[in-house]
Amino acid sequence: MSSEVKFLVKLRDAAAMILDAAEERLSELGPAETIDLAKIAWTNAEGNKGPYQKSEDPNNPEFKRLLKALGEHKGSMTIGQDFLWTFKNGTTIGRKKRK
Repeated sequence: MSSEVKFLVKLRDAAAMILDAAEERLSELGPAETIDLAKIAWTNAEGNKGPYQKSEDPNNPEFKRLLKALGEHKGSMTIGQDFLWTFKNGTTIGRKKRK
């Protein structure tokens, strides 16, 4: 392996570590940390990437706050160990534990 390839591999790995650290810190600091995911009704589902949970709970204030926060984060974000996203219909939220 050439020295340039070794350098690029190290640079890529460092960038991934920086991204992970920034994502973790932002999830701690962002408005989403005040959203109580336990107060949202979740149902188990299975997708092509494995099991996840989804929710369509529009009358729940926590769900509304989460949907708004997801909109502010371009449709996906991390809260604690949960990766959350908005489905294309804009009214369903999915969540899956981060690896």
